Amino acid sequence: MLSLASLRARWAALVGSFVAVALGVGVVAVMGLGVAATLDPPAREPERFASSPVVVAGIDTLTVEVERGSGTARVSKKLARPHPVDERLLAELRKLGPVRTDGTAARDAVGVDAPAADVRAVVGERARVLTGDDRRRVDPSYERDAEALVAVNSLLGTAAGVTAFVSVFVTASTFAFVVALRRREFGLLRMAGATPGQVRRLLLGEALAVGVTASAAGCALGTWGAPALIRELVAGGVAPSWFALPGSVVWPYHVAFWTGVSVAFAGAWVAARRAGRIGPVEALREASVDTAVLPRSRRVIGVALLAAGLGLLAWRWGTDPVQLLKRKTYITQPMVLITAVAALAPLLVRPLVRLMGAALPGAVGLLVRENAATSVRRTAAVAAPVLVTVALAGSLLGSSATVAGAKAAEAEARTRADFVVTGPAGRLGEWAGRRHGSGGESRAGAAPAGSRGAVALGTSVVSPSASTAVYVKEERTALVRSDARAVTDVAAFAAVSRLPVVAGDVRDLDDRSIVVNEEWERPEVGRSVLVWLGDGRPVRLRIVAVLARGTGDNGAYVTAANAGGAGVDRVEVRVRGGADREAVGAALRESGTAGRVWSAGEWLEAGRSKGGAQTRLGLLVVLGIALLYAGIALAGTLLMATSARGAELRSLRLAGATRGQVRVVVAGEALVAMAVGAVLGAAVSAVNLAGLAGALGLLGAPVGIWLGAF
Repeated sequence: MLSLASLRARWAALVGSFVAVALGVGVVAVMGLGVAATLDPPAREPERFASSPVVVAGIDTLTVEVERGSGTARVSKKLARPHPVDERLLAELRKLGPVRTDGTAARDAVGVDAPAADVRAVVGERARVLTGDDRRRVDPSYERDAEALVAVNSLLGTAAGVTAFVSVFVTASTFAFVVALRRREFGLLRMAGATPGQVRRLLLGEALAVGVTASAAGCALGTWGAPALIRELVAGGVAPSWFALPGSVVWPYHVAFWTGVSVAFAGAWVAARRAGRIGPVEALREASVDTAVLPRSRRVIGVALLAAGLGLLAWRWGTDPVQLLKRKTYITQPMVLITAVAALAPLLVRPLVRLMGAALPGAVGLLVRENAATSVRRTAAVAAPVLVTVALAGSLLGSSATVAGAKAAEAEARTRADFVVTGPAGRLGEWAGRRHGSGGESRAGAAPAGSRGAVALGTSVVSPSASTAVYVKEERTALVRSDARAVTDVAAFAAVSRLPVVAGDVRDLDDRSIVVNEEWERPEVGRSVLVWLGDGRPVRLRIVAVLARGTGDNGAYVTAANAGGAGVDRVEVRVRGGADREAVGAALRESGTAGRVWSAGEWLEAGRSKGGAQTRLGLLVVLGIALLYAGIALAGTLLMATSARGAELRSLRLAGATRGQVRVVVAGEALVAMAVGAVLGAAVSAVNLAGLAGALGLLGAPVGIWLGAF
């Protein structure tokens, strides 16, 4: 009852916590409903073979045995080039009933009008037999939609995690400031006979009441917000057009509700322990100067978190720097440092305020500086939401721009081509047989059939290649897939590319060798490795060159003989000295090829912007949450602080200050506190970006762009 009475009297002090928890629960509910939609997508009819009751598809996975403990286990990976349905099997299927094909050159699947049991008896282990909804597995959109659902799941899960973190951060900061403002009240309760445990239970009871009511409101808010989020994800191209909320699901509401209650309770726990230590003598306090603002326990926790954040950064440098380039890492990594800096903020507030307030002129400036410096808890409480917002914004946007810029610079450094022709695998087949004369010049007449620019292309270096993959067993315990490119002409490829070779020579590549990168187990030139090609065929190849790891885009290289059946999907053209570049470009565009002709700059820009909209939307969702909470926390903290400073502000008026000057003092203190938070947030961002720059340097990737990403 005392907690409820206190809530009615102290509603202004807790309204910020209520709104923060309610919005946090609402966001978690929305994200949970979105995740539920990815786990249970709506049923869809097959597209490719909708009229066939049974679909026979080629084997599309590679399965090998690896060591697991004292025994072995079978692991599988998706093949880059699924097996076709061969003519012998096709003939046997035709004996069972009508067989339908979709007219593609690569017959990787066919529809069969026959009983499924009869088809399985004929097929055996030679192919896959799909019925019902499984027939969608051969649809062109199946893998694309599956990848989109994984991306949506990751985005929503990350946003929910950031929401929970910021909710705890804001709620804990709010309750800590509530305790600082109510020290005299708690001192009076102690003087009246209340025990420390009763004071703690009073504050925790308030937090529980706020948590329950705010969580209920948040769940209602989530019901309204989830459809809007789904519409935005579909409109932004992040989710497929058919993506929709599940019909009836309740677990996201349970997760959101109990998360909100736990967040409110956890946020008040530390503040309640501090409130329980307040003695009766606090009732006699008149001065508002903060003393002992950083207890030993908080100091130890802050130093430990700071050491953990920096230690984790150093550990990743030494073990796996590429982890720092991943979005999930550079979203979660700043959280440890943010918490550490927030815990140690009272130690940093006074020197920062003195430094920044030195330039404030006059008596008003003196009051602003001294009030902000002496009221450390109030200044730290206002600075905390600004700290989390600036640190997350700087770390996320800066890291994303740094990684994107490094990838773009790396891609630009890898090519010497002037033009690039791209197209679906198999559609550029006219380029597959191109061969080149001495020095890499294209022979006159080697342009695709129907070309009117063979003479112009005669002095160009032309390098067709195909996208494929190779698989290798590492440490006998894992099957690892590496994206690869299969080149048709090694000499031409060496002339149009500039790979980051750290050992060996790419020009030594032949049908019995491979180019790998430093991520491979024992990447040693001359070493023979057993790999499985894109179609699952095992072959032993010799390493002739090793590339730097870079940002993760430096894959393996093989010759066309080891492409696993993949067709040419990219042709790079380099204009030799003295040739007319414009004429070559016109010749390519008039050649009648099925692919699209790009200038090298256009092709690089297209690769740079691929996925950019989705990444920006994901970052805006996360940053929008942080910004929203920052505004709520600032408004709530300033409301609490101003409502508790009535006597102080009246004293200023009695001393001769005008209403305008009082407003300037209050606003100036808020701005100084926000500036402190911005400085601390910028420091956290700088540490994270410096760590990312160090990781890029260790990986041999471009690092100069990171300064411009801030």
